[in-house]
Amino acid sequence: MRAAYVEQLGSPDVIRFGELPDPVPGAGEVLVDVVATAVDPVDTYVRSGLFRTPLPFPFVVGRDLVGTVASAGSGFAVGETVWCNSLGHDGRQGAAAERAVVPADRLYRLPAGVRPEEAVAVFHPAATAHLALFTHGGLRPGETVLVGGAAGNVGSALVEFACRANARVLATAAPRDHEHVRSLGAAEVVDYHAPDLAARLARLAPSGVDVHVDTSGRNDLTTAVGLLAHRGRVVVLSGARDEPTLPVGPLYMKDGSLRGFAISNATAAELAEAAAAVNDLLASRGLRPRSVEYQPLSAAAEAHRRMERGELHGRRVVLRP
Repeated sequence: MRAAYVEQLGSPDVIRFGELPDPVPGAGEVLVDVVATAVDPVDTYVRSGLFRTPLPFPFVVGRDLVGTVASAGSGFAVGETVWCNSLGHDGRQGAAAERAVVPADRLYRLPAGVRPEEAVAVFHPAATAHLALFTHGGLRPGETVLVGGAAGNVGSALVEFACRANARVLATAAPRDHEHVRSLGAAEVVDYHAPDLAARLARLAPSGVDVHVDTSGRNDLTTAVGLLAHRGRVVVLSGARDEPTLPVGPLYMKDGSLRGFAISNATAAELAEAAAAVNDLLASRGLRPRSVEYQPLSAAAEAHRRMERGELHGRRVVLRP
């Protein structure tokens, strides 16, 4: 089979595209013919060595795939359309290949009527959003959620899932994206560059914010804790670009909590629960990506370069064998 793979850690230049032996499924695994795979930021972290995880070399890059079952097993039938968003980690080979072996407990059927090559663009951000809100944020109906950077891939999914759970959603986004975020169900959208942002959000949530999730990676914990309701939760999705200050006193007085979350640490059971929610929303015509660019599998290295240069700006790159 042809695959995008590395034989050592390093820059995008270490990615090769060529022939590798076809993978052979073992017990509890399913062989999948890959239809498409998405390029995620975490793929670049694994390839560069920033995110340390066991890698069998030559190592196929990539986390997410959608494809068809190539050989029956573990309850899956040949030809079924399936997906996975947790390959390429913890010793598992990746998704950027013509064929992949997937553990059966990490493989999910795609709902009928959903376009595979479109859906693969949302698997990773949508599962991230669901786990952040429910597994780590403990979101309950009627609570108030603040989504920072709500127009991006993860942010949009956060808004959709929170609204579907009957939460009140406050969001921040650039003015050009306000209409889009409102269309997803947000009750209020505020320009994240507003000089009085914290004050405006406080007025919109006089009883405080129950779950605060910022997708930008800035992690302004002083503002976040200041906005929290009693027993509110701040969920940290990505590492801060600097060392933020944690206002311990106010967090303590509010019975608040700060919860770090990396989807790579999610258990198979947690991922399966998120996948069921993702499938449910996909089947209801939700979770549609805003911008997708399709490239051949051979363009994997260039996709990594562009992502690391910050050129994609929320556009999802989907590679097709």
